[in-house]
Amino acid sequence: MLRVGLVGLGFMGSSHLGIYKRLMDEGFPLKLVAICDVNEEKRNGKLTQGNIDVSDRSIDFTKFNFYTDMEEMIANEDLDYVDLCLPTFIHAPYAIKAMSLGLHVFCEKPMAITTEACQEMIDASKKYSRYLMIGQTLRFFPSYRYIKDTIDSGRYGALNEVALFRGGTTPLWSWDNWLLDRERSGGCLLDQHIHDVDTINWLLGTPKDVNTKGKVYFEGSGYDMVSTNYNFDDIVVNAQDNWTINNEDFGFEMRFRFSFEHGTIILENKKFTDYPNNEESFTPNIDNESGYYIEIKHFAQSIIDNTDPQTACPLESTMETIRIAEAEVKSADENQTIKL
Repeated sequence: MLRVGLVGLGFMGSSHLGIYKRLMDEGFPLKLVAICDVNEEKRNGKLTQGNIDVSDRSIDFTKFNFYTDMEEMIANEDLDYVDLCLPTFIHAPYAIKAMSLGLHVFCEKPMAITTEACQEMIDASKKYSRYLMIGQTLRFFPSYRYIKDTIDSGRYGALNEVALFRGGTTPLWSWDNWLLDRERSGGCLLDQHIHDVDTINWLLGTPKDVNTKGKVYFEGSGYDMVSTNYNFDDIVVNAQDNWTINNEDFGFEMRFRFSFEHGTIILENKKFTDYPNNEESFTPNIDNESGYYIEIKHFAQSIIDNTDPQTACPLESTMETIRIAEAEVKSADENQTIKL
């Protein structure tokens, strides 16, 4: 029976909490025993609502021991791993500290605020012989796995175009408004757009160069809107993000279009469709399971089986995602193409 401590009960922490409740209800050999958050009000179950409501508001918080300090939690509880759902700028120090104290670490995306911090996390994982995995959740979503399988199998021939978009309301729910602080979050580009950067890296590898246009809408924030062209041989690749669409009728959406030699696959308006050339379109028969659930279960099962969870999400790959994003920031800052 794995014993888990959840660190951070903001939007993503609340989401992970619901997943742990479900796993326990299903009889998976795991128990969430403690929660840590600097906000004492969270002790009584005050959950944070973000751009996607994936929290479970029926949870009985009296079942968990509550702490405001991670080291105190680790000292008092017999834990196997911690799940870090913290502001990006403290991912590295908290992950390294937890591993130094003997625990495995699941850490929410993005990996860290800089590639240097990412490398420190990788070095700590090796030094302390602890498992570390980053929650780049799209690598686990069935719809994105369907795209990867299509590319790997070659069933539609060569890939010609990739167009990605995600966007929605401004994340005003974050603790101390850290998400709108460039130094602590990296803005929309590093926090939200990073999902699509990682998708491109995972599916296609590192581009030759990037050309990014960005706009700061909120003073002090990182780029709140971004559009990047990625240079690959024979593939047109673009990803856009905008977290200033502040209308409840829109909410939040992620979209993609992958156009191949013999077909196109599109996700838009929450509708996933496969369009074979000159044939009838169809809705792929894929699992409807959430990537968040799949990734956490994968990490926990890896610990149980004593197998490295990196097989699904390598640390060097998630660090490369940050390196690509840093090049995008530099491109937008300097208004020029940046080679990778």
